[in-house]
Amino acid sequence: MKALVKTARGPGNLKILDVPEPLCGEDAVKIEVAYCGVCGTDIHILKDEFPTHPPVIIGHEFSGTVVQIGSRVKKFKVGDRVVAENVCSTCGDCYLCRTGHYAICIQRGAQGLDLDGAFARYIVCKERNVYPIPSGVSLQEAALAEPLVCAVHAVLDQTKVGAGDVVLVSGPGAMGLLASQAAKAEGGTVILSGTTADQERFEVARQLGIDRIVDVEREDLASVVRELTEGRGADVVIECSGSQAAVSAGISLIKKRGTFTQVGLFGKKVPIDLDAVVTREIRIVGSMSHTWNAWKRGLDLVAQGKIRLSPLVTAVYPLEEWERAFREFEDRRGIKILLEPEKAR
Repeated sequence: MKALVKTARGPGNLKILDVPEPLCGEDAVKIEVAYCGVCGTDIHILKDEFPTHPPVIIGHEFSGTVVQIGSRVKKFKVGDRVVAENVCSTCGDCYLCRTGHYAICIQRGAQGLDLDGAFARYIVCKERNVYPIPSGVSLQEAALAEPLVCAVHAVLDQTKVGAGDVVLVSGPGAMGLLASQAAKAEGGTVILSGTTADQERFEVARQLGIDRIVDVEREDLASVVRELTEGRGADVVIECSGSQAAVSAGISLIKKRGTFTQVGLFGKKVPIDLDAVVTREIRIVGSMSHTWNAWKRGLDLVAQGKIRLSPLVTAVYPLEEWERAFREFEDRRGIKILLEPEKAR
């Protein structure tokens, strides 16, 4: 089968290669990949700004159909439509695993980074990491399940957004739009900020009913936040862009004792005004990956129609056109770009 492989550490070193099909273990599920999304992490992998263990097939935001099950698998059958966690191995015994935070276990292994991922025709996943796709949700939509649950984890688990909160979300990409919808589902009022280059994304945000959209190059974000909070500042800031300017703005616009949650990755070290954090008693939280609870709640929110995924899918390309897809992602054209592996003849 053809797969997109990180062949060695260092910038670049991504190639389409012919590789053997993965074997299905007795407690595993073999999945024919329908679609796999291009993620910011994949761009960081391309630039060697995120650790991997080559040679490894990358890609981790996927949906597909079960084509084989192991002898000990009980919950799935051939033909089931599924998604899966990319965190596939943990120690199971550290304080993180025992408290439900296995996705950041020190010994964790993740498909698309450490073990073969989903930019390929087939992927094999442990049964415990696989989830059924809710009825009525397409395979294209379901390919957004992994970023969806990362956003749900950030908003509901890490930040604990509640009814009445004014939530400033920076970055109208897929993560920002998913986080905005999750915050609205909890009763928050969402201000979504971006730049003039984000007009296409702003239009999708309007379709999704985001409360206030701000182009920071054409409108004063601080004035909007003050107006909607009676001068208090945002209750919560969820930073999804990985932009230094957005971090600085978020710190300056959050209320005293507010919560600032960092979701976007930078690929480098960035400065932060810790004096403001101290003097205003700002709570800073990082959010990485997901939990079982986030998978359950995220898929339930989609099934209930409280989070919409289809407007975020803006392009689908064959796997062989990965360079075009990565380039469009970096140029902020569209929102979620999916790659489609070659199918059986």
